[in-house]
Amino acid sequence: MNVILSIKPKYCQKISEGVKKYEFRKKIFKANTDWIYMYSSSPVKKIVGKFTVGNIIEDNPEFLWKNCKEHSGITEMEFFEYFNGVKNGFAIKIENVKMFNPINPEKIIPNFKAPQSYCYIKE
Repeated sequence: MNVILSIKPKYCQKISEGVKKYEFRKKIFKANTDWIYMYSSSPVKKIVGKFTVGNIIEDNPEFLWKNCKEHSGITEMEFFEYFNGVKNGFAIKIENVKMFNPINPEKIIPNFKAPQSYCYIKE
Protein backbone atom coordinates (compact mmCIF):
# COMPACT_ATOMS: atom_id res chain seq x y z
CA MET A 1 0.00 0.00 0.00
CA ASN A 2 1.09 3.55 -0.72
CA VAL A 3 0.10 6.87 0.81
CA ILE A 4 -0.25 10.39 -0.56
CA LEU A 5 0.66 13.09 1.97
CA SER A 6 -0.31 16.71 1.47
CA ILE A 7 2.80 18.79 2.11
CA LYS A 8 3.24 22.54 1.68
CA PRO A 9 5.39 23.42 -1.36
CA LYS A 10 8.16 25.01 0.73
CA TYR A 11 8.55 21.77 2.69
CA CYS A 12 8.53 19.64 -0.48
CA GLN A 13 11.44 21.80 -1.64
CA LYS A 14 13.31 21.26 1.62
CA ILE A 15 12.73 17.50 1.36
CA SER A 16 14.12 17.51 -2.19
CA GLU A 17 17.20 19.44 -0.99
CA GLY A 18 17.79 16.96 1.84
CA VAL A 19 17.32 19.64 4.51
CA LYS A 20 14.03 18.26 5.85
CA LYS A 21 14.50 14.65 6.93
CA TYR A 22 11.43 14.35 9.16
CA GLU A 23 7.78 14.91 8.30
CA PHE A 24 5.65 15.75 11.32
CA ARG A 25 2.05 14.64 11.70
CA LYS A 26 -0.68 14.77 14.33
CA LYS A 27 -2.20 11.57 12.96
CA ILE A 28 -0.58 8.80 11.01
CA PHE A 29 -1.53 6.20 8.44
CA LYS A 30 -2.15 2.73 9.81
CA ALA A 31 -1.09 0.42 7.01
CA ASN A 32 2.49 -0.54 6.22
CA THR A 33 3.54 1.54 3.27
CA ASP A 34 5.90 1.03 0.38
CA TRP A 35 6.05 4.65 -0.80
CA ILE A 36 4.87 8.02 0.48
CA TYR A 37 3.95 10.24 -2.45
CA MET A 38 4.34 13.97 -1.85
CA TYR A 39 1.35 16.02 -2.96
CA SER A 40 2.57 19.60 -3.04
CA SER A 41 -0.46 21.57 -1.89
CA SER A 42 -1.72 24.90 -3.23
CA PRO A 43 -0.67 26.62 -5.38
CA VAL A 44 1.28 23.69 -6.95
CA LYS A 45 -1.39 20.96 -6.55
CA LYS A 46 0.76 18.21 -8.03
CA ILE A 47 2.54 15.04 -6.95
CA VAL A 48 6.21 16.00 -7.02
CA GLY A 49 8.10 13.04 -5.57
CA LYS A 50 8.10 10.08 -3.26
CA PHE A 51 10.06 8.63 -0.35
CA THR A 52 10.19 5.59 1.88
CA VAL A 53 9.57 5.62 5.60
CA GLY A 54 12.44 5.01 7.97
CA ASN A 55 11.64 5.07 11.65
CA ILE A 56 8.42 6.60 12.98
CA ILE A 57 8.69 8.24 16.39
CA GLU A 58 5.53 8.78 18.43
CA ASP A 59 5.87 11.04 21.45
CA ASN A 60 4.97 14.43 22.88
CA PRO A 61 5.90 17.49 20.80
CA GLU A 62 8.67 18.56 23.20
CA PHE A 63 10.42 15.19 22.81
CA LEU A 64 9.96 15.23 19.01
CA TRP A 65 11.44 18.71 18.72
CA LYS A 66 14.37 17.92 21.00
CA ASN A 67 15.27 14.80 19.01
CA CYS A 68 14.44 15.86 15.45
CA LYS A 69 14.97 19.64 15.28
CA GLU A 70 18.38 19.39 13.56
CA HIS A 71 16.73 17.78 10.52
CA SER A 72 13.22 19.19 10.88
CA GLY A 73 13.42 21.68 8.02
CA ILE A 74 11.06 23.99 9.94
CA THR A 75 11.37 26.63 12.61
CA GLU A 76 10.64 25.98 16.26
CA MET A 77 7.72 28.41 16.04
CA GLU A 78 6.20 26.60 13.03
CA PHE A 79 6.65 23.27 14.80
CA PHE A 80 4.94 24.26 18.04
CA GLU A 81 2.17 26.18 16.25
CA TYR A 82 1.39 22.99 14.31
CA PHE A 83 1.36 20.82 17.44
CA ASN A 84 -0.46 23.38 19.63
CA GLY A 85 -2.87 21.53 21.95
CA VAL A 86 -1.70 18.09 20.81
CA LYS A 87 -0.60 15.57 23.45
CA ASN A 88 1.33 13.24 21.11
CA GLY A 89 2.54 13.51 17.54
CA PHE A 90 4.61 11.65 14.99
CA ALA A 91 7.97 12.23 13.31
CA ILE A 92 8.30 10.23 10.10
CA LYS A 93 11.92 9.67 9.01
CA ILE A 94 12.23 10.46 5.30
CA GLU A 95 14.47 8.12 3.30
CA ASN A 96 15.15 7.29 -0.36
CA VAL A 97 13.71 10.51 -1.79
CA LYS A 98 12.94 10.42 -5.50
CA MET A 99 11.77 13.64 -7.10
CA PHE A 100 10.17 13.67 -10.53
CA ASN A 101 8.43 15.98 -12.98
CA PRO A 102 5.22 17.12 -11.26
CA ILE A 103 2.21 14.97 -12.01
CA ASN A 104 -1.37 16.18 -12.05
CA PRO A 105 -3.06 13.56 -9.85
CA GLU A 106 -6.44 14.15 -11.48
CA LYS A 107 -5.04 12.62 -14.67
CA ILE A 108 -3.99 9.32 -13.04
CA ILE A 109 -6.33 8.89 -10.03
CA PRO A 110 -10.06 8.80 -10.79
CA ASN A 111 -12.08 11.35 -8.76
CA PHE A 112 -8.95 12.61 -7.02
CA LYS A 113 -9.48 14.99 -4.11
CA ALA A 114 -6.47 16.46 -2.36
CA PRO A 115 -6.12 14.76 1.03
CA GLN A 116 -6.53 16.91 4.14
CA SER A 117 -3.61 15.02 5.65
CA TYR A 118 -3.11 11.72 3.80
CA CYS A 119 -4.92 9.09 1.74
CA TYR A 120 -4.17 5.53 0.69
CA ILE A 121 -3.58 4.59 -2.94
CA LYS A 122 -2.54 1.55 -4.92
CA GLU A 123 0.63 1.73 -7.06
